[in-house]
Amino acid sequence: PELAGVRVAGLNRAGTVYDAEKRTLGPPLRFGFAVFRHLLRHGREYDVVHTAAFPYFPLLAAGVLRRARGYQIVVDWYEVWSRAYWRRYAGMVVGTIGWSIQRACTKLRQHAFCISRLTERRLREEGYRGTAEVLPGLYDGPVTPSPHGNVEPLIVFAGRQIPEKRIPLLIRGFAEARRTIPSLRLELYGDGSDRPAIEKAVIDLDLGDAVLIQGRRSQQEVTDAMGRATCLATASEREGYGLIVVEAAARGTPSVVVIGDENAAVELIEPGVNGIVAEAPTPAALGAAIVQVVREGDRLRASTEAWFARRADTLQMHRSLELVERVYAQLD
Repeated sequence: PELAGVRVAGLNRAGTVYDAEKRTLGPPLRFGFAVFRHLLRHGREYDVVHTAAFPYFPLLAAGVLRRARGYQIVVDWYEVWSRAYWRRYAGMVVGTIGWSIQRACTKLRQHAFCISRLTERRLREEGYRGTAEVLPGLYDGPVTPSPHGNVEPLIVFAGRQIPEKRIPLLIRGFAEARRTIPSLRLELYGDGSDRPAIEKAVIDLDLGDAVLIQGRRSQQEVTDAMGRATCLATASEREGYGLIVVEAAARGTPSVVVIGDENAAVELIEPGVNGIVAEAPTPAALGAAIVQVVREGDRLRASTEAWFARRADTLQMHRSLELVERVYAQLD
């Protein structure tokens, strides 16, 4: 890309970041080595090296050369995983190695930006002792709630279809909600490795007439679907932020999320104001939360619109960029 005032330096060839289910190791390692070579040659040209924490190896490369090349490091932390979650995600051996690499990154001298209070707290629990600030928002859409038109008895999910999103659990929760409100329908937007399990759940629960697996669609189609939905619902166990909650609220649509130690999306929910937090990752709890949102109807949509109107300014991406600029100005 060509951007005014920006020099884009391609350091190595692109690779596949994900295999069938998990993140791959090769491309992040190669990119880490490429960043090391680049900073070894050109590091003195930079006052600040600003990087995402993940996939760790570029950050480690920047940390190794920081003193010798005289720059400061600013890091965006989107997630910080506990050792227990690392082991659950990747197994005992690989998970412990991953957690150890993450922990090494927390020890580097840096100024940290976090995208949730959960991430900021985890960062400190994992050993970080420097300055850490929570970015106010990541939303980059309209700042006025869009007219929602005719709302349908529709539940919408949008996101990658991977095990962490627990979409089969969402389908079972939806089935529970239909016992109370038989007219409900569910539309699933996105694709991923868990699609066979999702299709099986639909068949096993005999929901073929009520669940539509839409696959990948344009952002406009997803936004339109959220606008006509009674609520957005997700059973995800891990979210670094939960931007989809804000995107739904911009359409006046409340959300259902599930409480969990790895789920920062709950920070964006004011229960009874812009959605409901299911009290447990079970079909019964999810179904009850969906039913509660549907029954709240227009009252909850109105309060969701009001929530978004109050928060829209601080939830926007430009507020986070303003904070980054202020930090840059204060760096020695």
